Amino acid sequence: MIDKLEMFIALAHERHFGRAAEAVGVTQPTLSSAVKQLEDQLGVQLVHRGSRFQGLTPEGQRVYDRALRIIADTRALRDEMRAVRSGLTGDLRIGVIPTALPMVADLTAPFTERHPNVRVMILSRTSSEILGQIDALELDAGITYLDPAPARRHAQLPLYRESYCLLVAAHDKMALRDRVSWAEVGQMSLCLLTRDMQNRRIVDHHLARVGAAVSPMVESNSMIALVGHVLTGRWVSVVSSIMAAAFAGMGGLVAIPIVPGKGEAGESQTVGIVAAQREPHTPVLAALLAQAQALGRSARYHATMGGGDRPDQ
Repeated sequence: MIDKLEMFIALAHERHFGRAAEAVGVTQPTLSSAVKQLEDQLGVQLVHRGSRFQGLTPEGQRVYDRALRIIADTRALRDEMRAVRSGLTGDLRIGVIPTALPMVADLTAPFTERHPNVRVMILSRTSSEILGQIDALELDAGITYLDPAPARRHAQLPLYRESYCLLVAAHDKMALRDRVSWAEVGQMSLCLLTRDMQNRRIVDHHLARVGAAVSPMVESNSMIALVGHVLTGRWVSVVSSIMAAAFAGMGGLVAIPIVPGKGEAGESQTVGIVAAQREPHTPVLAALLAQAQALGRSARYHATMGGGDRPDQ
């Protein structure tokens, strides 16, 4: 039954019999047969069929929701028994918003040193993708914005508060400035992340509060692409202080703190780690959350984050 549920979940995710079979490492006829056997066992039709996959039936959606919980509990049990036998082993998949990618090694380096038999996969994802893929068991945890707070079905631990910098080319006359206001940023030629990124929505919010219309000539979902445009000197960009420190240290770029101007309100965003709200967590995930809690409480760590306050614990 467990194997059939895993194949059914893969089909619901991939929405294609061939891709689902490939995802779980079986042939397409084997997956189709397993789903049909599951339907026979449960006495309901789970999938609308035609010449191709046409979606889940209402009963199929209910089975999918329950199957996610069953498979999550089964994996947790397997990991717990494996940890009893041989310590922590296995795979850990972490989704990270692009602006937090430079800091993720602060979490994973000490974690893997303590648990060398755990393999870690870091995946760049938007904030909405992280939450959705945690729910779908495609990610074990994520580092993302906690403002607004994720749904109650997600456990969360704050790590740091994100502040913002203007990233400019070193030969730009702005590079001599030691600070800049949001009102000034709104008057510049900007290249920014795409609107599906939470960081972009935060930047838009700050600029809207000072009456600036946001209409960048260049948008990208890649920070590398934005940096390439900033290096030309024709554009500037708004990035997190963590990202600014990473790029400015490479040369050719200067990061200028964005501070509230007269009449502007100062804000920062809380970034933290999220995971499914299930008890108990798998041993590997529990160990990661313990490492994240230690990191989030480190005063030294927050002192290196570029001016943000420590989040409330």
